[in-house]
Amino acid sequence: MTNKKHSRKNVRRKHVAGRLHTGESFEVHFRRGTELLMQGNHDEAVASLEQAYELDQAHSQAALNLSGAYILTKQFKRAVAVLERLSQREPDNPVVWQNLGAAYLGNPILATDNMQQQAIDAFRRALDLNPAAPNVAYNLGLVHRDRREYGEATFWFRRAVQTNPNDDDARQLLARVRVLWVEEEE
Repeated sequence: MTNKKHSRKNVRRKHVAGRLHTGESFEVHFRRGTELLMQGNHDEAVASLEQAYELDQAHSQAALNLSGAYILTKQFKRAVAVLERLSQREPDNPVVWQNLGAAYLGNPILATDNMQQQAIDAFRRALDLNPAAPNVAYNLGLVHRDRREYGEATFWFRRAVQTNPNDDDARQLLARVRVLWVEEEE
């Protein structure tokens, strides 16, 4: 008796990046990892998405999902490695640059000046590609606030509120940095 699941007839094979793999295995790992990521099971998602990415590094969505899982599990350097490769293949994808900004920044409390500047550059690139990219202006406001660049922070929080008028956090932070900016000018 032949198990159809493991039968050679039922396994599609293709070459990706010079490697032979089963299309089914990639799909299984990719879908499972994506579902786990959406359910908030970030650690488990990493494991499945790493397997999918190993099987097909050219699959953009697998790379994006894996980088997102890395960011959510605070594995920022690993996210940067995946995203920098992806940014070479997809330089016009704003989501790549948005995720790369978050990965460069890492833990905002521990971020160095260089990390902050790399994040700013990536976030700005995301906005150049999509001026309404969700949360990017807000993230720029946070970075500039942390750098005590209150004029820039005011600009970006204002833009975040314009992009999403229901963003109460951006509205509150805008009010706070305006006060800090005025105090700084005095």
